[in-house]
Amino acid sequence: MKYARTVLGDIEADKMGFTYPHEHLYAVPPASQKDRYLEVSDYTGSLRELQIFKEVGGETLVEASTLDYGRNLPVLKKLSEESGVNVIATTGFNKHIYYPDWVEEKSVDEIAEILAGDILEGRDGIRAGFIKIGTYYNLIHPLEKKTAIAAAEAQKRCGAPIWGHTEAGTMGMEILDILESESVDFSTVALGHLDRNPDEYYLLKLADRGIYVQFDGPGKVKYYPDSVRVKLIKSLIAHGYADQLLISGDMGRASYLEGYGGGPGFRYIKTKFVPRLLDEGVSEETIHKIFIDNPKRWLAVF
Repeated sequence: MKYARTVLGDIEADKMGFTYPHEHLYAVPPASQKDRYLEVSDYTGSLRELQIFKEVGGETLVEASTLDYGRNLPVLKKLSEESGVNVIATTGFNKHIYYPDWVEEKSVDEIAEILAGDILEGRDGIRAGFIKIGTYYNLIHPLEKKTAIAAAEAQKRCGAPIWGHTEAGTMGMEILDILESESVDFSTVALGHLDRNPDEYYLLKLADRGIYVQFDGPGKVKYYPDSVRVKLIKSLIAHGYADQLLISGDMGRASYLEGYGGGPGFRYIKTKFVPRLLDEGVSEETIHKIFIDNPKRWLAVF
């Protein structure tokens, strides 16, 4: 039996149910960053959003706020307890502009020990369930390469899956090259924000390497309409990659969350985007794969 590691403890894979694989419930970027709309730190608002997720049929939510992005495990535990939603927390890092000084000061081995410790022992009894890495826009900063190597080393010690932030969908191939050089099994790796780079050729090449391709922009019309995402999703399915697709919302701004007075919120994918996929010819079986089977296979590895 495989288990996923939530903030309330390990749960059987089959109990994960309908899953969003990349969201934010509590995020506090460093004060040096000017865009404070990225801060999501009102407990009442976050709880309401999580309750909405449950009301529309959501069962498991992956919380992607990292060590350099204000991760708060006790808050996540309380939110999970009060909402009844399984919450999976992360360890690791976003991108170099957020890193604390100790990332540069510590060795790769020391960072790997911290990451593995978050998975195996946790903090105050609360354990993370996956490791996050990140790259910048059209480049990989030396510290981002360092933390990616540390994540690969940590995975060898704890067995956790890896999720990668790609800035505007760039540097996917390059970060995979780094992970491959560290002998990471790509069936344990997901890269996110890839729909921000709606290049069909590029996405198919990434999928061909065996990773999970994650889209997390549904409803964000400011980038482009959902019609573009639907077309890309159908292309990946048609090329045989339905088993490698993940879809979430990455509602990482207060203005995106209904509980904070914004939108489209956590209800959007379940109540609008999924029905649209069905209307446009994606089968119920494939929807089940994307939102239940694939997250379970990626995350339930303990």
